Amino acid sequence: MASQPGQFPDLRGRGILVTGGGSGIGAALVEGFARQGARVAFFDIAETESRELAARLSAEVEHPVHFLPTDLRDVSAIRASVNKAAEAIGAIGVLVNNAGWDDRHDLETADEAYWDANQAVNLKHHFFTTQAVLPHMRAAGRGSIVNMSSIAYLLHMGDLPAYAAAKAGIVGLTKSLAGKLGPEKIRVNCIMPGMIVTERQKRLWLTEEGVKTMLDRQCLKRILTAEDLVGPCLFLASDCSAGMTAQSIIVDGGIF
Repeated sequence: MASQPGQFPDLRGRGILVTGGGSGIGAALVEGFARQGARVAFFDIAETESRELAARLSAEVEHPVHFLPTDLRDVSAIRASVNKAAEAIGAIGVLVNNAGWDDRHDLETADEAYWDANQAVNLKHHFFTTQAVLPHMRAAGRGSIVNMSSIAYLLHMGDLPAYAAAKAGIVGLTKSLAGKLGPEKIRVNCIMPGMIVTERQKRLWLTEEGVKTMLDRQCLKRILTAEDLVGPCLFLASDCSAGMTAQSIIVDGGIF
């Protein structure tokens, strides 16, 4: 298991927005920020588990955690929810574009509708959530955006081409946004996870053989979990990384 991250004092009281925060990696990030004393809001489409997470954390941390049901495929819904989040937590100082859909799919049978849906969940919302948050960061005079990509597009994985394309696109988007927003003191960085074992992954995709194969390729001979991404995300969100932008941090246990 990952150790608990240290304290980042500048995050206390800061407004944090996380997309896809109801389960898996997103839920770990929401909890990580909330336990720093930040004011946290998150978007998700899964209402039951999201409300349970928000209720549990709100009873345990300094500030209530706000869940806003949001279909990230709908740009008007994104804009409305961003404004609601700002009303709930104050100025949005950090945006974590985390939501994704790592569905396996076949090159020969995937149709146009599938491609468009995949890009909407994996790439499109990064752009439009950033766009919606920008006025709030500009009003604050600074901000940090953390985009969640993946090493999947580096590994020649043949069973998720649309996903891999989107995750590569996130790296390009990160660099372009960093160039555009740097003069306004808004930093944009990216995290590229490796094999992160979540309950969804175990239920749908991972086998014992597959996990063993990846562990054999990792320098660190342990399973990585969602908690392993909390520290890197807190670091990129905080002033500890004040001189960093346009960067992609790989968190994969050292795959070779």
